[in-house]
Amino acid sequence: MDAYVRAYRAIFWAGFICGVLDGVSAIVVFAFFGSQPLRIFQGIASGLLGRGAFDGGVATALIGVALHFVVAFGAATVYFVASRWFPLLIDRALACGVLYGIAVHVFMSFVVIPMSAIGRRPIVLRSFIAVLIVHMVVVGPAISLSVRHWSKAGS
Repeated sequence: MDAYVRAYRAIFWAGFICGVLDGVSAIVVFAFFGSQPLRIFQGIASGLLGRGAFDGGVATALIGVALHFVVAFGAATVYFVASRWFPLLIDRALACGVLYGIAVHVFMSFVVIPMSAIGRRPIVLRSFIAVLIVHMVVVGPAISLSVRHWSKAGS
């Protein structure tokens, strides 16, 4: 199978699986903190649209869903490309995925969100840790294990 097809397939499935599982996890975790799914995805859209995203109804929530998947596909692409340089990311996919989940969460919390329309915000330890755990258990491993599987599938 062509290497480019394998790469696109690995990135697509890693990003898609990560996006779905992380989206469901966000709904479950933030429901625990009292948030509704619509507000969760409007919150993501607010990174691009600012506070007005919360007044946009379903339309801005759908923008948030799209942005959520853009981030998931971006994270999958970074992991895939890095795995070409560092085979350990494939050979030890689960452990590396857990570490990658931590890296993604830290990057989103301290680089992406402060640079977005949301801007700097105080860290709420309880939710920070809850989301960190989701990234360690869901996001990183979903990407790393998918990249490992789909990189080798059809070889």
